[in-house]
Amino acid sequence: MEDQFNVNDQEQFVDFVIDNDVYRTTLNKTYKKRKPYEPHNPKKITSFMPGTIQEVFVAPGQEVTATTVLCILEAMKMKNLIFPPYNGVIKAINVTSGQMVPKNFVLIELE
Repeated sequence: MEDQFNVNDQEQFVDFVIDNDVYRTTLNKTYKKRKPYEPHNPKKITSFMPGTIQEVFVAPGQEVTATTVLCILEAMKMKNLIFPPYNGVIKAINVTSGQMVPKNFVLIELE
């Protein structure tokens, strides 16, 4: 989005450019109240769906590689192995075996 301005202090319009074409639109209340986008933090490993932690295989301070299984998340009767995105050291473990977790819950933190 490039420009934003008020017309008669009642409606708010936004101009944006796609493929060199300018489009004007209004922003509705739902859009204005939405939560701002937060980029993914690769140091925080989160649950991709709600489920139950079956087992945790690592401890704080342990060095891990991208092929190390950190824990098992059981969701929808499937056991999902959770791997780190890169080699690193475990900073914190926020789950225990048998714990139910919601979607996007921070399971393990890397340094």
